[in-house]
Amino acid sequence: MKRRAPAAARNSAPIAEVLREELPATGTVLEIASGSGEHALFFARRFPDLAWQPSDSDPDALASIAAWREEEGPANLRPPIRLDASAPDWSVKSAAALVCINMVHISAWEATLGLFAGGSKVLAEGAPLILYGPYLEDDVEPAPSNLAFDRSLRERNPDWGLRRVSQIDRVAADRGFERTHRYEMPANNLVLVYRRS
Repeated sequence: MKRRAPAAARNSAPIAEVLREELPATGTVLEIASGSGEHALFFARRFPDLAWQPSDSDPDALASIAAWREEEGPANLRPPIRLDASAPDWSVKSAAALVCINMVHISAWEATLGLFAGGSKVLAEGAPLILYGPYLEDDVEPAPSNLAFDRSLRERNPDWGLRRVSQIDRVAADRGFERTHRYEMPANNLVLVYRRS
């Protein structure tokens, strides 16, 4: 029932260091596309004053998240909910922050559009929408490993692939968000922080 994602074990601590700078002190953090649930478990432990709300659209992922929570989860880790980022209406009506790790490149572009559309409805002014993953930048030479990863993703599904930060910035701006921070992360990943303006 429980899934294990090797990348989650490697990147949880570096991501948490950025989240410490960007998340509010209290409130509910909505995590979109929580996958195996390992990030949710790690962050709920790391930030005990925040309620951590994991979500996913995949039933197997939801089962894995629930299994991790039942076996090891702290009290502030909420039961997972089914949520499709591309859906026009979300079951969550408000959140203090939104976190999305490694979804943008492994989903259709509509999921990213929906992420910012939904985020614009659930987040208050100044609240963060935080993305983590590999991205392409117009003024930065891409790492060969990221280009190879992009090719492999597109071979698996032509709707997938690494997105350009400039494209995401435009989508964000259309939904009332402004990028406030860019963090370089291990293994050629980035954290991009957008806030409701």
